[in-house]
Amino acid sequence: MRRIPSSLATLTMVCLLTAACGGEQGGTDEAASTVGPSTGPSTASVLSQVSPEATPTSGAPSPEVKKATPTTPPAAAPTTTAAAPVKAPLTCAHLAEARLGSSKTPYNGYPDYLPLAGGQWSGEDGATVTLQKPCGIGDLDGDGAEDAVGAVAIKTGGSGTFYTLAAWRNSGGLPVFRALTDLGDRTPVVSISVAGRKATVVWLTRSPSRGMAELDIKRTSVYKLSGSTLAEVSHTDAPYNP
Repeated sequence: MRRIPSSLATLTMVCLLTAACGGEQGGTDEAASTVGPSTGPSTASVLSQVSPEATPTSGAPSPEVKKATPTTPPAAAPTTTAAAPVKAPLTCAHLAEARLGSSKTPYNGYPDYLPLAGGQWSGEDGATVTLQKPCGIGDLDGDGAEDAVGAVAIKTGGSGTFYTLAAWRNSGGLPVFRALTDLGDRTPVVSISVAGRKATVVWLTRSPSRGMAELDIKRTSVYKLSGSTLAEVSHTDAPYNP
C-alpha cells in the first residue's frame, strides 16, 4: 500500500473539520436570526408609557369617593310686625243686658247695680226702669275702644218719669257701667252722639215759667266724662213747639 504523507493527511482533516464547522455555523446564524431581538418597542418601553392611573395598584377596586354636598342654611323667616289688637266693638244692643249703677255710683239711690234684662228692670218697690232708644257709640276715655252713652227712664208709681244719662265703657265688647247724670222729670232724650271724647245730647226741657207737662226748649248739651260723672261743659237752647 502506498503511504500517504502526513502533511496531506493533516490538510485533509482540516478541510473536513472546516466544512463541518461551516455548516454548523450557518445553522447557528439562521437560528440566531430567528430568535434575535425584535425591532418593535420593548416591553419596558410600553410599560413606561402607560399612565399610572391606568395601572391598578391592587386587585381590589378603588372605593368610590362621594363628593360632599354643600349644605345651604335655611333661609331666615321674614320678620313681621305684630298687628295691633283689634278692639271688640260695643253696640247699643249690648246695653239691653247691661248693669246700671254701682255701689260706688248708685242709680236713683239704689245701693247696688240694677241688672237690665231686655232693656228693663222692675223692683220690689214697684219702680220700673226702661232703657230708652237714643244711644251713642264712641271713645269717651281715650283708650281707643268705643264706649256707649244711653238714657234710662224710671217710673216709681207717681206721675213723674225721671230721665238719666248713663255711660258704659267698653271692656272687650261688653258694657261696664262708668258714670251717670240726671236730666230731671219728664225731660225725654231725642238723640245722642259721641265724638272727640265728648257726648252730644239733644233733649227736651221747659222754661222756668212753664208747667211740668209743657216742653218748650230743645236743648243740645255737650258732656265730658269726669270720673264717675258725665259733666256738662256747654249747652245751647232752641225753641221747641210740639
